[in-house]
Amino acid sequence: MVKERPRKNSLVMKFGGTSVAGVDRMRASAKIIKHFYQAGAAEGYGICVVVSAMAGETNRLVALVNSADEDNKNLHITAEYDAVLASGENVSAGLMAIILNAMGVPARSWQGFQIAVKTNDNHGMARITDIDVTAIKKSMAKGEVAVVTGFQGANDIGRITTLGRGGSDTSAVAMAVALQAIRCDIYTDVDGVYRADPRLVANAKKLDNVAYEEMLEMASLGSKVLHARSVELAMKFKMPLQVLSSFVEPGDKNNGTMVLDEKNLARDNMNKKIEEKIITAVALDDKEAKITLYKLKNKPGVSAAIFGRLAEANINVDMIIQSGSHHEKEDDFADITFTLPRQDLKRGLDVLQKNKAMIGYDDILFDDKVAKVSVIGVGMRSSPGVAKTMFDTLADEKINLDAISTSEIKISVLVREEDAKRAVQKLHAAFKLG
Repeated sequence: MVKERPRKNSLVMKFGGTSVAGVDRMRASAKIIKHFYQAGAAEGYGICVVVSAMAGETNRLVALVNSADEDNKNLHITAEYDAVLASGENVSAGLMAIILNAMGVPARSWQGFQIAVKTNDNHGMARITDIDVTAIKKSMAKGEVAVVTGFQGANDIGRITTLGRGGSDTSAVAMAVALQAIRCDIYTDVDGVYRADPRLVANAKKLDNVAYEEMLEMASLGSKVLHARSVELAMKFKMPLQVLSSFVEPGDKNNGTMVLDEKNLARDNMNKKIEEKIITAVALDDKEAKITLYKLKNKPGVSAAIFGRLAEANINVDMIIQSGSHHEKEDDFADITFTLPRQDLKRGLDVLQKNKAMIGYDDILFDDKVAKVSVIGVGMRSSPGVAKTMFDTLADEKINLDAISTSEIKISVLVREEDAKRAVQKLHAAFKLG
């Protein structure tokens, strides 16, 4: 029997699909866990591990669900859909616990409902409302590694729910917040956050650290390292977040990017010329689609009708552009263009077509060959000229812009899919990020 001892704190470690892709990859990740488990035993903190499903497993399960009902009647929002998809994380957690025990590290697996991770009823895209970490703390106090299923929870009546794609990142940050952890480490197949996708820009540099706000924009604008909801949660509770590679030996000083509060980031980088770069990164989202509704009556409530129906179908809308009104037969009309995830295009069109009479548009067009390119940086707040550099660069390359969206720390443009890679490369060079 393992002797019970107090824990001062905890470290949460999350391993994504590529890090648990099979038993061999799980063993490699388990070695990293063992390293920190031994350090924690000496320093007085416990280990909580959050795991994703094995790489490709969630896609396989989604395909099974779709094949089970050929009519595919909104299965993505049903309880049974969640019951099937949650099984992927159950397998990963159980196998990881077996491997850790075989390595001499006491461990047990925990499913979302056992903890319990409480969520709302929004199947397929649930949000966490509360986590009871009492049992997890007792497990760690006994010297066990708590291996928790990511991506899943349970609603008030005990039905399994899932948090949506990338939800394991959110699970990990939520566990870290509930446990008041030292930090949350997210292990993936890249060794940190880069100024641009290294697959697109050969000389892209890794960031040692990045501000929450910048990381949130990067995550929502196409960077695939972290899920946006996890960054939002970390920023809200000031939880230190670190992105690392599970393919690197533990202790490698070149491994990882810390995501921190902007004030802490400025203090940590006081002597590193932090103001040298106005732009932190260039991001690409090549999974966008565009819908345009023509000849809408320009009156109060029309936009609410459009985006309300889409929200009810759990479809997230991104860029929204309304044209100037035009007068015709004593009525004012306008056109609205917006983007949404390409995977939701068919459902979005179905929703809009079913509600055509209520919304009152004349025609609908769509385009699934577009991509969103963005420049991001907190330095934009106090540095004019970013938009000029961006637009001049794209104009020199004869890259046309379908839409433009801005915030305090980012500028996004919608371009043709075939121009996206070139746009990223030229903007990376124009802002001297290499």
